[in-house]
Amino acid sequence: MARFDPTLASRLSEGLVCRALETPDEIDQVQALLYRTFVEEIPHHAPSPDRRLVDRFHEENQYFGCLRDGLLLGSIAYRDRRPFSLDQKLPDLDAMIPQGRRWCEVRLLAVAPDARHTHVSALLLSCLVHHALAHGRDAGLLSGTTLQLPFYRHLGCQPFGPLVGREGALFQPMWILLETFMKRVGKVLKIPDASRAPIRTP
Repeated sequence: MARFDPTLASRLSEGLVCRALETPDEIDQVQALLYRTFVEEIPHHAPSPDRRLVDRFHEENQYFGCLRDGLLLGSIAYRDRRPFSLDQKLPDLDAMIPQGRRWCEVRLLAVAPDARHTHVSALLLSCLVHHALAHGRDAGLLSGTTLQLPFYRHLGCQPFGPLVGREGALFQPMWILLETFMKRVGKVLKIPDASRAPIRTP
């Protein structure tokens, strides 16, 4: 995993806004980025002629993105309706995660190559966490690519259960307590306190 570059992060943060995505153009950019990430780079889905990846939970997802001048640098999806995607892969999911929590699902984190190893990923996660907390959620489930496990662990994510996916596109199920993320993200990735980050949420 490449080292965090605070100089590059500072440059990229200029003019960057992280917010909910709603317009058709923004959603089209999300689906193009998801295709590049989860079809061409990580072969998790089959190719399609239009080079767009429409998630199976698209109608239930709330997408967040980091943009500069209308150009999408990264995106992430929030969902709080069960069954989650991990429910379908791990039938005994509830036995593997902490009880008494109000869960949401964190999915489809994708960042354009030029914006990686900066704090774009952290800003996306911070934006989603702000939204989740505002909607009464306090814990998140996600499947992190095995190529980026150190990144997720640094944020406080706890691996559990077997790997999911298929050869060449394996993912580790993880859970995270949202208050843990809020405390750690600024220290680990050297960005401002998440509560003061340049984030707009609905």
